[in-house]
Amino acid sequence: FHILVMGRANAGKTTILQRVCNTMDRPEIFNGKGGKVCISYICGYHNIEDELVFQSNPQFVFHDSCGFESGSEEEFDRMRKFVMEQAKAIKLEERIHAIWFCVPLNDSHRMVMAAERKIFDNCDTGHVPVILLATKADTLELQALEQRED
Repeated sequence: FHILVMGRANAGKTTILQRVCNTMDRPEIFNGKGGKVCISYICGYHNIEDELVFQSNPQFVFHDSCGFESGSEEEFDRMRKFVMEQAKAIKLEERIHAIWFCVPLNDSHRMVMAAERKIFDNCDTGHVPVILLATKADTLELQALEQRED
C-alpha cells in the first residue's frame, strides 16, 4: 500500500508515520527500483520517489513530499508529475493509493499557505483520495488547559 505524505516542515509527518507503524525507529529508504539508499532519513532530505519503509510495518510504503511550502515551482512541478504518474500506473505495486495531507493545528502553523492552496487548486490526483490529517491537535488541548488554569 503506497501512501504519499504531504505537508509543510514540522507538520508532524514523521510522527504520524511512526505511530501508524507502531515504532519510534527511522524508516529504511529505497529507491524506486528496490535498491537501498545510503542516506538516513533526516529532516530536510526529501526525494519524493524514494520509498520509506518501516521494518515494523513493511506492507506500507511511504513517499515524502518535497519542500514545496517554500514556493519553489520546481518542487511543486516535481510533486505534481509524481502524483500524476503514480496515480495512472498500471501495476498496482507502482501506484499511490492515498495521499495524506498533514495540516498542523497549533497556532504557529494554522494559516493555510499559498503553496498548500496551490496543491488543491492545481494538482489533479485522478482517483487517488486525498485525506486531510489534522496533526498536533494535542497542543490545542494543552493550550486550553493552560488558559483554564490561568
